[in-house]
Amino acid sequence: MALHLIKLCVGVESIEQLTDWIAQDIARQRGMGLDPEDTHTTRMMPKRIPELLDGGSLYWVIKGQVQARQRLLDLQAVTGEDGIQRCRIVFDPEVVPTEWQPKRPFQGWRYLLEKDAPRDLASIGGGGDELPSALKAELAELGLL
Repeated sequence: MALHLIKLCVGVESIEQLTDWIAQDIARQRGMGLDPEDTHTTRMMPKRIPELLDGGSLYWVIKGQVQARQRLLDLQAVTGEDGIQRCRIVFDPEVVPTEWQPKRPFQGWRYLLEKDAPRDLASIGGGGDELPSALKAELAELGLL
């Protein structure tokens, strides 16, 4: 059974904005002649790395709702310019929309068990005819989603 992470997607308003940002960053890296990777650096290194890399994903909380996930490819210990150890998370760049699930704000990341993880929209019949993000957000605020 896979183990996942959950983290706030700070500064992002929608899944579309997240996917656009990833595409722009990958294009920027390619333009610099680099082998592009989708990464995020966070302060703490998880202790349960083998479980996370055995099919785990990072679930993104956007505007108070878990809305999407990205598969974890690697977790690397890195040292910042300030000498502080950090964790560099390497993702599959594909953002997979999930069922919306409300989540209160928290700092850093948390482990998320498979049984508690929202299902992928594609696995429950969600796909091309999804509601726009703005409408989903309004419905979620009203407690209807």
